[in-house]
Amino acid sequence: MFFFPIGCFVFLLLILFLPVFFFLIFFNIISFSFEKLGFSPEATFLIIFLILIGSAINIPLTSKKRVYIQRSYFLGFFQRREIEYQGVAVNLGGAVIPFSVSVYLLGRVPLQSTLIATILMIIICFSLARVIPGRGIVLPALIPPIFSALFALILAPDFAAPVAFISGVLGTLIGADVLNIKKVLKTSPGMLSIGGAGVFDGVFLVGIVSVFLCAI
Repeated sequence: MFFFPIGCFVFLLLILFLPVFFFLIFFNIISFSFEKLGFSPEATFLIIFLILIGSAINIPLTSKKRVYIQRSYFLGFFQRREIEYQGVAVNLGGAVIPFSVSVYLLGRVPLQSTLIATILMIIICFSLARVIPGRGIVLPALIPPIFSALFALILAPDFAAPVAFISGVLGTLIGADVLNIKKVLKTSPGMLSIGGAGVFDGVFLVGIVSVFLCAI
């Protein structure tokens, strides 16, 4: 008779529920951050839901341009000419909704301090962003939220959470994405989507993490 060791069973359960556990932690961080921004739990759930759904929706900003590229196959021994469609789009979940939340919060913060923090974040994100052919724009994940939280705590300590969110989101959107559009279109075929990775995109994640850093 074969007996399944109880330790192995617990270990398998741990492996199975580990992603759920991390998701709950991430969701709690988002809820905590939005609460510091003044949103109710119901509004927080709605915003997160819209971001998740909107991450799959890209809104075209320019007409599609047909580009011919050479693709290599079988370690470069064979090449084939293929058609790619190039243009610029904006992601609903990764850019439009976080941007809208930022605009909404502008009425609750000191505009001068927020503007200075946002300009500083634009400069930092632009200097750190790198355009990699075939991948698009790459930005270090932890640097922008740390700096946006730091600027908010220095420039507007009484409004640190919303200022960190606004400067983090707008700084990343403008500094990393918008100001590098021409470079991406020159080096990478295909459609460029601003904020295209949805809820896990740096644009939204920077805003959430920066608010969390201000609140703890």
